[in-house]
Amino acid sequence: MRASTTPLFHQLRSSAVAVACMACAGMSAWAATPAAQLPVTAQQRSTAQQVAAQGIPEADLVANAPESYVVKRGDTLWDISRIYLQQPWRWPALWGMNLQSIANPHLIYPGQTLYLERRNGMARLVTSRSGEDEVIRISPRVRSESLSGTALPAVNQRLIEAFLVEPEVLAAGESEKAPRLVGAAQERALLSPGDRVYGRSADQSLETGQERQYYRVFRNAVPMVDPETNAVLGYEAQYLGKVQVMAGERKETTLDAKGHAHTDPVPASLDITSVKEEIRIGDKLLPMPRATVTSYVPHAPDEHLQGSVVSIYGSNSVAYASRNNVIAINRGQADGVELGHVFRLMTRGARIKDKTDSDQTVIKLPNEANGLAMVFRTFDKVSYALILEAKEGVKVGDSLISPDYRP
Repeated sequence: MRASTTPLFHQLRSSAVAVACMACAGMSAWAATPAAQLPVTAQQRSTAQQVAAQGIPEADLVANAPESYVVKRGDTLWDISRIYLQQPWRWPALWGMNLQSIANPHLIYPGQTLYLERRNGMARLVTSRSGEDEVIRISPRVRSESLSGTALPAVNQRLIEAFLVEPEVLAAGESEKAPRLVGAAQERALLSPGDRVYGRSADQSLETGQERQYYRVFRNAVPMVDPETNAVLGYEAQYLGKVQVMAGERKETTLDAKGHAHTDPVPASLDITSVKEEIRIGDKLLPMPRATVTSYVPHAPDEHLQGSVVSIYGSNSVAYASRNNVIAINRGQADGVELGHVFRLMTRGARIKDKTDSDQTVIKLPNEANGLAMVFRTFDKVSYALILEAKEGVKVGDSLISPDYRP
């Protein structure tokens, strides 16, 4: 029975389930797509119908899967999948387990009760027991609230919102060509939101016409070195904050005391809108990425991928990353990595001397599974991933493999 359903799960894994979580990048203009309007392809519906017709083997459930579960505010589909399935990146199976009750995974709301139905060695997740009407318990609120706005996202989007604009991997020499801060309206040791600063560029990219455009402020483009090959994969810029162009660069002609005309460059005027770390004169500017709505659907790569942890984002002093931290990995778009890819984190086994051996032979301990991480931003040779689960600290050099891979 188990063997007969395994290909079906591979279909679920490989199909790009086109349902968006919420997506924003910390700006009000980045609005999320209403869950009820998200598309479902014919292939996805066909796969879901197959699963709905037969359920899943009970052996694919976790040992302590509850018979019922009341969905809570703050839950994600990943959370619920972890409660019921041994492999949470296959959360679309929760949708397919009962197509009629859960027609769209983003129409599971806080207050719903999910019931685990077992029959003839197979399992289904339903929102109402046989012969009973579905009941959604909603806590009383002063203002009305649309259910479509409370549907569950696949992962906790708030954990990665800031990182959608922060990490930036630059090519060699790109930092030197970027616009730079050249002065401030007031001499201050620390620049704060609301302060006026001035910027110049080599290509007049801050010219008039760019008013109101936002730029990110960066410093110290640090080489990202592949721990496997020692090759430089790119240069990670340190995110400091955000500025808004209030007036662009221009030329201005003035007369001196002798009546001689002088044409001088006038830098762009910018207002600091947010600060993460201290902003200084000389820091570089990069445009904000285009506002887009991004879907994060956790899934295993179609083909086996493996790589290594290059760095722990946002800290030069922390040696270990944990759950909800962000890591950079040495695989990117050129390697087939895409948004939503889930990797299994592996702690590299240490090389030790076998003290039970008279020759004191050096042995290499096996790599051990340590947790899971999901890719949410990709560059050519580098990607950033959110650690979803980790038993122990994740460090630079730890390896990653496709979660289904069995050597």
